[in-house]
Amino acid sequence: MNNPNTVEFASPSLLRRFAAMVYDTLLIMAISILYGAVMTGINVAVKGVPETGERVTWGIFGVVVFIGWIFTIGLFFCYFWHKSGQTLGMKTWRMKIVNGDNLNCPSYAQCIIRFLCAPLSLCFFGAGYWLMYTNAERQTLHDKISKTRTVLLSKETK
Repeated sequence: MNNPNTVEFASPSLLRRFAAMVYDTLLIMAISILYGAVMTGINVAVKGVPETGERVTWGIFGVVVFIGWIFTIGLFFCYFWHKSGQTLGMKTWRMKIVNGDNLNCPSYAQCIIRFLCAPLSLCFFGAGYWLMYTNAERQTLHDKISKTRTVLLSKETK
């Protein structure tokens, strides 16, 4: 049943979605390197420089750093999804995340749910992504759970 307030858009292919993921992975790698350098600098400032030939030790601080890293990656995705509905990889491949009405960018709550559920879509050889071929709206698992859609933009809309 179609909602009269919704607008219909094409849905991007699985290959296009994975291509955008590759672009975004490169950005996440750069952000992760920067985050790691900052955290290592803080660790060395607090604990001192390790002996020559020794590695930097983290102790319980390692768990805090890991949680901070996940938070940083989540902040990256949620900020861009909420602000414009697109990360750089999605913009390059003309895709956008929209909320249920297909018009607006998702709320922060939808973005957080999407970020937390997206790794589940990759489990079992990407089963959550293959789910898009089993429903008329072509939503992936994390689209359905977060009540969002990934739409393909026209070349002019980019």
